Amino acid sequence: MRTRREFLTVTVVLGAAAALGPRSTGAAPKSMSVLHESSFIKAFDEFFVKKLALEYEKLTGIKINYEPVSVGSLLTRMTTVAETRSGPEVTATGFNWPWLFEQSLVDVTDLANEIGQKLGPWYDSVTDAVVINRKWKGLPWGNIGQLEVYRTDWFKEVGVTKFPDTWEELLDVGRKLKQKGHPFGFELGHGWGDNHGWLYPLLWSYGGREVDRDGKTVLLDSDETARAVDFCRRFYKETMLEDVLGWTDVNNNKAFLGEQISCTNNASSILVVAKRDFPELGRVTDHALNPQGPKGRYHLLNPQSHSIFTFAQDVNAAKAFLRWLYDDRQLSAWLVAGDAYYAPFLHAYDNHPMWNPEPRYIPYKESLKTSRLPGWPGPPSHAMSESMAKYAVVDMFAKACQGAPTKEVIAAAVLQLKQIYKAK
Repeated sequence: MRTRREFLTVTVVLGAAAALGPRSTGAAPKSMSVLHESSFIKAFDEFFVKKLALEYEKLTGIKINYEPVSVGSLLTRMTTVAETRSGPEVTATGFNWPWLFEQSLVDVTDLANEIGQKLGPWYDSVTDAVVINRKWKGLPWGNIGQLEVYRTDWFKEVGVTKFPDTWEELLDVGRKLKQKGHPFGFELGHGWGDNHGWLYPLLWSYGGREVDRDGKTVLLDSDETARAVDFCRRFYKETMLEDVLGWTDVNNNKAFLGEQISCTNNASSILVVAKRDFPELGRVTDHALNPQGPKGRYHLLNPQSHSIFTFAQDVNAAKAFLRWLYDDRQLSAWLVAGDAYYAPFLHAYDNHPMWNPEPRYIPYKESLKTSRLPGWPGPPSHAMSESMAKYAVVDMFAKACQGAPTKEVIAAAVLQLKQIYKAK
């Protein structure tokens, strides 16, 4: 007679085998690889390698290789894999990248529907990033929010106990803090998250728009954009370190943890690291939603998703792995390992226990309500992804901060955008 443990083991294996679905003709693959950008939350990567990958291999006999790339290099690596049609079968994607690789990615609508029925529904805001011509080309797992990260103790030194509600109020506080030797540090270089993460919301909050809802008409040349550019120039000159012009996504983390800056725009990784390695700093670090401008408050949507390359030798096996990974047992534990760094796009996790241990993470969940994809209000497209990849909006602001006239930087960005949107 089987023991209860043996019965449960067999049940799990049979259930997993059923969930794996049909396979391609021939034997199952001995291994598959998953391409990811290294997470700022080390435990997130470690949980995949030491827990999830090993469990799946034990369950199916298929070895899952985790291939991390350095921060900021995932898009380049994906491009190489897509062009050569060789490499990892499964890849993580960011922002609206599936639009750049539509022809190279498998339709996973069946999986999206299954997952949505079990754990959803999906957040409406994320579908624009991964659904192309009514086909899901990626399965989102979480949003990397970009919010204000600041030193509560230094803000109190200038009489501020609540984070400023508007950009102008934040500018005023930043002036005072810089005078006391505690400048701000907002990325203006060619990184991937922390530059777009505050510059798009700044543009939108002043009423500036990149492209119209038709996805063709470039709207950037406007009084609203000019006001956003003028503010950014003042914000940079009066509150920040000069070298932010060359920063990428790691620099503001290092500067904050090194106690060089008092405020930046970032994901929750700074607080995660501070609590672990610099507990005194962790106690005085907090988060706030982005300030609002004359036209409202906005945040950048940065959905992280998984896609399957069309060249995968066994697409069904790759789908089976993602079906297993997005089962609540696995996905929930993985998100917890990420310390709420990734805000899930499935409503079943709206009140997940992952949010309870640290109230300072809650704003990242709240920011989903006002988050938009780069290029909003235009529809997602290949051109929109290309615009972001070529830093059209980021460079407009950065050049203004370097001293170029407002009209000049806007005109250059408009020319670049018209070439991008006209070509598509």
